[in-house]
Amino acid sequence: MIGRLATLFGVLLLVAGCSSGSALPSGFVTGTSVHHINAGGHDRSYRLYKPAGVPASAPLVVMLHGFSGSARQAERAYGWDGVADSGKFVVAYPDGLSRAWNVDGEGCCGRPGREGVDDVAFITAAVGDIAKNVGIDPAKVYATGMSNGGIMSYTLACTTDIFSAIGPVAGIQLNPCRSPHPTSVMHIHGTADRLVPYGGGQGFSVINGPPASDVDAFWRSVDQCGAPAVVINGPVSTSTAGCADNRGVVLVTIDQGGHDWPPFATQMLWAFFAAHSR
Repeated sequence: MIGRLATLFGVLLLVAGCSSGSALPSGFVTGTSVHHINAGGHDRSYRLYKPAGVPASAPLVVMLHGFSGSARQAERAYGWDGVADSGKFVVAYPDGLSRAWNVDGEGCCGRPGREGVDDVAFITAAVGDIAKNVGIDPAKVYATGMSNGGIMSYTLACTTDIFSAIGPVAGIQLNPCRSPHPTSVMHIHGTADRLVPYGGGQGFSVINGPPASDVDAFWRSVDQCGAPAVVINGPVSTSTAGCADNRGVVLVTIDQGGHDWPPFATQMLWAFFAAHSR
C-alpha cells in the first residue's frame, strides 16, 4: 500500500525538492521567501514568490504540489514564477505534511488523510498571512494543483469562499461538496491517466472517483452556466461554458494524455484566472 501511495499523484520528486528551502529569507521580499505559521496545532510552511514591480493589490495564485511533492519541487517544476514575472501576480507554494493533502475523500491521502489534518485551515491561514503582509486583491485569489493538489483545490472551492477560480490538473473532486461556493473552474486531465482516471472509478489508490465529465456538469450547475461550446485542437478538446456573474467552467481533455502537468497548462490557467475575478 505504501508503494502504491508513493506512486499515486506521481509528481517526479526532484533531488533539489527534498529541502524546504529554509536558507531563503523569511521576510516578504522580492523573489522567493519561506514563511511559517501555526495551523491546527502544526508548524506549517509555505514558499512565496513575489515578482519585482508587483502592484500594491496583487492577484494571488496558490499552487498545491502533488502527492510526494513539495513546495520547492512545485516552484521548480511548473513554471509559475516566470508567468508571475510577466503577469505581475504573487504565487504561494504551501507544503503538505508528509508531502500530501487531506482532501476529505475516502482513502485519500497519506498521513494528512489518516490523521485528519486541517489543510483547509492551513491554506486559508496562509492566504490571510500573505494578504496581511503583501497586499492581495481579494477578488483575484486562485488555487491550482497537480493531482493530490488538484483534488485539494476542489476541496477548497467546496469549503471556503476565498477563491475566485480553481485550476485542478490530473485531479478530481473527492470532497462531498454539500455546500459549494460559486467558483470558476478549469479542469485539465488526460484520458489515459491511470492514477486518477479521467473516466472515474478506481485508480491506484483513488477509490471510486467520479468521471471528469460529471464534475464538470456539477460545477456548471453550481455556477448557473449555459451550454458548453467545444473546440478541438489536435489531441486537446476544450469545453467552455459561460456562467452567471462572469464565472466560467472549462474542461480541457487531452486525448491519451497521462498523469502529468501538460506544457501548456500554466499559461492556460493564468489566462483563465486573469479573466475570472469576482
